Amino acid sequence: MTTLDDTDRRILRILQRNGRISNADLAVQANVSSSACHRRVQRMEAEGVIRDYAAMLDPRHVDRRATVFVEVTLDSQADETLDEFERAVALVEDVLECHLMAGSADYMLKVVAADTEHFAQLHRRLVCLPGVQKMQSSFAMRTVFKTTALPV
Repeated sequence: MTTLDDTDRRILRILQRNGRISNADLAVQANVSSSACHRRVQRMEAEGVIRDYAAMLDPRHVDRRATVFVEVTLDSQADETLDEFERAVALVEDVLECHLMAGSADYMLKVVAADTEHFAQLHRRLVCLPGVQKMQSSFAMRTVFKTTALPV
């Protein structure tokens, strides 16, 4: 596990808010020299602390207004069943997240859809994935807040 100091954490907080910030501006905001800042970012990228950079899209502008949380129960807990399901669900592009759960459901999916009709089509596809025994879906009425920033 990588050891992060206070300066690394400052850099990470800034990058999580603005991944397109220039190294010069990042260094100023993090209160470190540009060369030291660049070395730190490179080290954290190489060590996997910083996995990637991405643009965050507004779902309304890409016709994905509906967010649906889907609880999936499989017909078996065998490793082969779990692996088959995970491989198949990873291919469904409208599934943004898939979490193996403890509790009543085996998996929790975060799905985006244009509308209820689009979700109905996705539902028919999801229910046919390997091992699926039962699904329960809940539509988000409104996103109160959303962040991708981890507390560091």
